[in-house]
Amino acid sequence: MNEVSDDDNRVEPPNAGMDFATDKEVLDYYKRYAKQEGFGVIIRRTKRDLDGSAKYVTIGCARGGKYYPSHSNLSKPRPTTKTDCKAKINARFVNGVWVLTSVDLVHNHSTVSPQKSRFFRSHKHLDEYSQRMLDLNDRAGIRMNKNFQALVTDAGRFENLAFQEKDCRNFIDKARYLRMSKGGGEALNGYFKRMRKMNDDFVSVMDVDDEFRVRNVFWADARSRAAYEYFGDVITFDTTYLTNRYGMPFAPFVGVNHHGQSILLGAGLISSEDTSIFVWLFEAWLECMNGRAPAAIITDQDRAMKNAIEIVFPNARHRYCLWHIMRKLPEKLGSHSAYDAGLKTAIQSAVYDTQNIEQFEEKWGQLIHKYDLIDNAWLQGLYTERSFWVPVYLKGVFWAGMSTTQRSESMNAFFDGYVHSGTTLKEFVDQFDNALRKKVEAETTADFQSCNQTIPCVSLFKIERQFQSLYTSAKFKEVQAKVWGMFLCNPSLVGNEGSISTFDVLEEISTPDGQSRIVKYIVYFNETECEVQCTCALFEMRGILCRHAFKVCQMKYIHPLPEKYVLDRWRKYLKRRYTLVKSSYDDVRVNADARRYDLVVQRCLRFATRVSRNDEHVNAFFHMLDDFEHKYVGLETESGTTKLKENVVANQDKKILSPHVVRGKGRPPTRRKVPMVEKATRKRKKKQTYKNLFDDPKDNVDLPMSEVGATVDECNLRNNVDIFNIGYAKLARWNLALLLSLSFVFIFWRSQRFVKYGGR
Repeated sequence: MNEVSDDDNRVEPPNAGMDFATDKEVLDYYKRYAKQEGFGVIIRRTKRDLDGSAKYVTIGCARGGKYYPSHSNLSKPRPTTKTDCKAKINARFVNGVWVLTSVDLVHNHSTVSPQKSRFFRSHKHLDEYSQRMLDLNDRAGIRMNKNFQALVTDAGRFENLAFQEKDCRNFIDKARYLRMSKGGGEALNGYFKRMRKMNDDFVSVMDVDDEFRVRNVFWADARSRAAYEYFGDVITFDTTYLTNRYGMPFAPFVGVNHHGQSILLGAGLISSEDTSIFVWLFEAWLECMNGRAPAAIITDQDRAMKNAIEIVFPNARHRYCLWHIMRKLPEKLGSHSAYDAGLKTAIQSAVYDTQNIEQFEEKWGQLIHKYDLIDNAWLQGLYTERSFWVPVYLKGVFWAGMSTTQRSESMNAFFDGYVHSGTTLKEFVDQFDNALRKKVEAETTADFQSCNQTIPCVSLFKIERQFQSLYTSAKFKEVQAKVWGMFLCNPSLVGNEGSISTFDVLEEISTPDGQSRIVKYIVYFNETECEVQCTCALFEMRGILCRHAFKVCQMKYIHPLPEKYVLDRWRKYLKRRYTLVKSSYDDVRVNADARRYDLVVQRCLRFATRVSRNDEHVNAFFHMLDDFEHKYVGLETESGTTKLKENVVANQDKKILSPHVVRGKGRPPTRRKVPMVEKATRKRKKKQTYKNLFDDPKDNVDLPMSEVGATVDECNLRNNVDIFNIGYAKLARWNLALLLSLSFVFIFWRSQRFVKYGGR
């Protein structure tokens, strides 16, 4: 019976003649005694009758037996605990009871303190509560070190646990094995069936081969489909991320919501990266979204993707990731003699510092002839596809603040804590839900903060106050950055033609090298229509008016701004239907046992808080529990947390098999392929401290540098490429130095050999 007492309950030493009801009671008694005295126990011998029932048992010290060294590696013998200790008890089943027939209490070794007895294997025990908590936390994607630390915190300290972290790891390994006993393909099929049962708007498509082996998969939950109605105008698509042991790239369709956050609009797992597979995936996604294609799409520079987009989304504006292209400069042109003597700067200037197509064409032609690059195939290919990546060709298209596949890669980074290249399909679908839950929670939190917090205005500019009451916090911060930037703008009226006024807006731009220059922008203002347009085209591409337009509006005393400059996409009080749609989460506690367990635990926790205030109440509670245990003595005690339970299984007649292991184009079996130079310069990139006081850190990534006055992101983008160039050059010098050193060593060795052996 459990009593709250400060006195230790001592276990009396075993004596011959002591009797017990069962052999289990004998073992439990000797374990308690051994833990008290500081040694471990082991069952040395058991004799059984013909019917299999035990009739004789010997339980001894765990250090009993002799050490027999292994001859596999005599230089590094394994440690042993064996000392041939003779301490033991013998028990025999006589007349319906177990009786101790002989006892030996003498050990030939020292024992440990009772506090350290918990390290013996015989005294370790992972209780059902801890098993369930470990299992649930593991399903939630919590790493083992944090999982175990939570149990330590719950217990108060390490000494209060009857197990160690290694025991928890062994349990989780077993639990995962049992959970994954169903094949990957079958697990996917079962997951999709459960999701469709939860919500009819959940869509999934699975492509299988003749053997019913998974090849390609696409799915989108009800929330993603509803969100596409609001944020499906611009998407990014990226496959440079491995997620499972089969080498199937994770292919997310990602948009940006009203907070500027990445939002998942569907996802796929594909077997290869060729045109036919992309066509299959795009068509499945398009059908899921009721045939409504995006207006713009951003991808990597991939020929197969480009062909598939032309087939499935012929009217969509397709854009390549600019950062990935510029990152290839040192690889493609680093060997040119003038690369560091002007070529690199000329290319960057042509791409970033041009405000219109004519300027780009002029600068590009000049650098091609100056550096004799007419026959360079890579530059020829880039020029042929210049409308897909050069910023001046992409003006006038709404990109919602996205210019690269950074959204897809940030989504991949978001899933990075949950999935990896060794993840099975079964683990993937479980952890995908966990990641999606967190993503939705982040959006819900941002909604709450935008509606319940107010960011103070930084000026008396009335348009700023207008956006303060309309836009989400994230987007209002972007507006504030433009308001700050107005102080660096100097507008002047240069012409009038009817109702249209033309302004030259001069802005002083600070460059990363500490220099400054004046950049001119042209702003047109239509008095009749109350329309304002700037040559930087920020509003057309990002949906936020630029500082140059704000400055002209201030001169013209325009307030409030017309509604056409206040996009519903960024409003915080707009009721969006998709926020009412629950994501089709796969509840890890769908079985009735788990639900009942949760109810009991919650009730007991509330009750424990009340009764734990004094010993009398606690002792009374223990008495009640003891009475309950005696009344329901037949209750199961084995934990069921590691048993595989599925509500829906695949059709047994057509069992879905796991996919073949595939390999993406040039991708190593990890995550996104990271060049050596990038790895070497990541630390340096983090130290880039250049900031413009009047620029938001995420501002104007769509625009050439000259159009926005060397904004932070453009300067960072340019700096990143510079870092790659420096890193690549250093790497080349290191390789050259190593090659020369090896050459000198070889020449010296050959000369010595010639002297010694006469040239033989």
